Amino acid sequence: MIPKPEAMLPQDAAALSQAILRKLTYDLGKSRTGARDRDWFMATALAVRDRVVDRWLEQLRAAYDNGAKQVYYLSLEFLVGRLLRDCISNIGLNEEVSAALASLGMEFEKVRLAEPDAALGNGGLGRLAACFMESMASLEIPAFGYGIRYEHGLFRQLVRDGWQREYPEDWLTFGNPWEYARPEVAHDIGFGGSVEAVAVSELRVRHVWHPAETVQAVAYDTPVVGWRGRHVNTLRLWSARAIDPLKLDAFNFGDHVGALADRMRQESICKVLYPSDETPAGQELRLRQEYFFASAALQDLVRRHLRVYGDLRSLPEKVAIQLNDTHPAIAIAELMRICVDQHDIAWDEAWEITRGCISYTNHTLLPEALESWPVPLMERLLPRHMQIIYLINAHHLDSVRQAHPEDGRLLSSVSLIEEGHGRRVRMGHLAFIGSHKVNGVSALHSELLKQTVFADFNALAPGRIVNKTNGITFRRWLHQSNPGLTRLLVDAVGPEVLDRPSVLPALVPQAEDAGFRSRFAAVKRANKEALATLIRHNLDLKVDPGALFDVQIKRIHEYKRQLLNILETVALYDAIRAQPMQDWVPRVKIFAGKAAASYHRAKLIIKLAHDVARVVNSDPTLRGALKLAFLPNYNVSLAELIVPAADLSEQISTAGMEASGTGNMKLALNGALTIGTLDGANVEILEHVGAENIHIFGLTTAEVAERRAAGTRGEAAVAASQRLGEVLEAIESGVFSPDEPGRYRELVAGLRGDDYFMVAADFDRYWAAQREVDARWRDPAAWQRAAVLNTAHMGWFSSDRTIAEYAEDIWRVPVAYQG
Repeated sequence: MIPKPEAMLPQDAAALSQAILRKLTYDLGKSRTGARDRDWFMATALAVRDRVVDRWLEQLRAAYDNGAKQVYYLSLEFLVGRLLRDCISNIGLNEEVSAALASLGMEFEKVRLAEPDAALGNGGLGRLAACFMESMASLEIPAFGYGIRYEHGLFRQLVRDGWQREYPEDWLTFGNPWEYARPEVAHDIGFGGSVEAVAVSELRVRHVWHPAETVQAVAYDTPVVGWRGRHVNTLRLWSARAIDPLKLDAFNFGDHVGALADRMRQESICKVLYPSDETPAGQELRLRQEYFFASAALQDLVRRHLRVYGDLRSLPEKVAIQLNDTHPAIAIAELMRICVDQHDIAWDEAWEITRGCISYTNHTLLPEALESWPVPLMERLLPRHMQIIYLINAHHLDSVRQAHPEDGRLLSSVSLIEEGHGRRVRMGHLAFIGSHKVNGVSALHSELLKQTVFADFNALAPGRIVNKTNGITFRRWLHQSNPGLTRLLVDAVGPEVLDRPSVLPALVPQAEDAGFRSRFAAVKRANKEALATLIRHNLDLKVDPGALFDVQIKRIHEYKRQLLNILETVALYDAIRAQPMQDWVPRVKIFAGKAAASYHRAKLIIKLAHDVARVVNSDPTLRGALKLAFLPNYNVSLAELIVPAADLSEQISTAGMEASGTGNMKLALNGALTIGTLDGANVEILEHVGAENIHIFGLTTAEVAERRAAGTRGEAAVAASQRLGEVLEAIESGVFSPDEPGRYRELVAGLRGDDYFMVAADFDRYWAAQREVDARWRDPAAWQRAAVLNTAHMGWFSSDRTIAEYAEDIWRVPVAYQG
């Protein structure tokens, strides 16, 4: 690339060019000739960051000067992805940064791609938190996000011979230019030890916790820029620091490794996201992580509040604390400890303060995700909190007993302590009774919360459960991920669509315009060509951009039913070979997602996908009619390439098990048609796009519940479906695993036996729905009409709308919302 003379650049681009060069030279110590792409990224990020700092610091001060109520969002995950394009897009410097880099002989795209994905999340939960933080800034809601600064985060997924392999993610190896280290902002986090009852008077004692071990939580701050750069909030992540980093006496005696052992153990808190909990040590580390960041967050916000307002009793008026899922639920006991033990507030008043501040978002109906901890572990690691939980439970059960005397079943059901199989603390129960509002994340999910996991609580506290259907930030998942479609929408609807997603329905008439549909299809084709290039580069697999791109991208879990998709792929493979004379729709099945390191069956499903891909992709008799691609190490950046290229969005979870989903929203917004069950937010997508523009199949939530009550064995479904029987026989007999014929026998036996996730029960319905998809694809005008209408009806699924509802109904804070 020939650099442009600086005199020809717009003034701001020229200033940026100089700023980038200064950062490269004086902050990184690199010359232009010796700098690599990563160096240019670091220099560019530092120069762009400088453009938001003044506004950031000014608004931090203004929130307190104005007495504004602030939101504190506690989440174990923040899957922010790459931030360079996000930041410059929101402050409107896209052209200036590109021009500045071009003047220095660099391409913006090469520089952007040098940024690693921040490994701070796993999937939908973390990505939702990132969208919510951006929306809070865009709506000018003063807010802090609190989480953990994982050094390695979730593992990096590599696939070796079809098997998932986990390796540490190295996103921090070269530093993070977006963050500011705050070593002076550190809070002591205690573990273990004993609790002393100190007599204050003849009638009253004060409890003093003497931790056996103390770790410091050190703050790292990242500015979060809202749309148009009008407001900047803070993502504050905590890193663990040992107070005594080295036992010098042991070191001097030659025990060089042992001298560092305590430090390594303490600082392991922030090493990895979701360490395996298959061992007692793993369970303890997870609990340490959750308490570590919850305690640091509460100490931090209390310190800030007292500095400005001087009294904790005003906390509910000035602070809204949102627990993103059950992970931070220990915050309820911690805030009670801070109020009662450290600030001498009476128990009842402290409880009112705690419940007045805290609200809780539930993201799952799965029992294993509603977290419970063994009482002995809690007593050993957090002895004072265990006392507080016991007392919370006693007051809670007293009130229930007064209202419902002699109802032993109810008391057992709503107790914070599970007595069944070893005494455990039910953290979901604690989150419910310690919050003034509890919300689900889709209309169906919120109703199921009332009917299932929190049915008894809902009867005791009607109205506490409310719904806040999830949303996505259009700035990331449309403007940045799909600039071609964004330009087309601006031309068709007007620039107002960039600020107000609610105007998208104005696109509806364009669905009948053949010229617009053609331009819409051309944008999709270009995106598919880019994805095909990536597949060719990463997998050495050539796919046809003209084929139907059938996409399932999400965490690998049995309830998400990637297995159902793979079984249908095998059935389609057999059908194409058996009837080559038919007009088969060329199809590329695209998978991406990680299985939890200890989730062996999910990892076996990944292996099956690769075994099927190996056979299908190498079979010349298909003549390109079917391909299967599994893209490894799924993350935000990969999603940004796949989502705009998808034709078909697979949202096929077992009905009643997906809380919401946000991938379904991203894909539909970008013009993909959904094939899915009536689960999670699919229900609301159906309502918005219309039944004629979506492919719904399968058992409903009620039907799944009926089948489970009657027994979930799958033999009958297999016996009733010749196609499914043949598929299972082929997999079971080793057709796709000749090196180990018995590899999948247990997996298949599970479908014939306990078909808990209704894979066999829904197979024939899924096959039929896929053939309806084929029929629509054969009519390009019909397909493109439905695709345009999907985009046109997705404006309601903006995270701005979701956050505005939280602000009005739960947090009670004003918003600058026009969407």
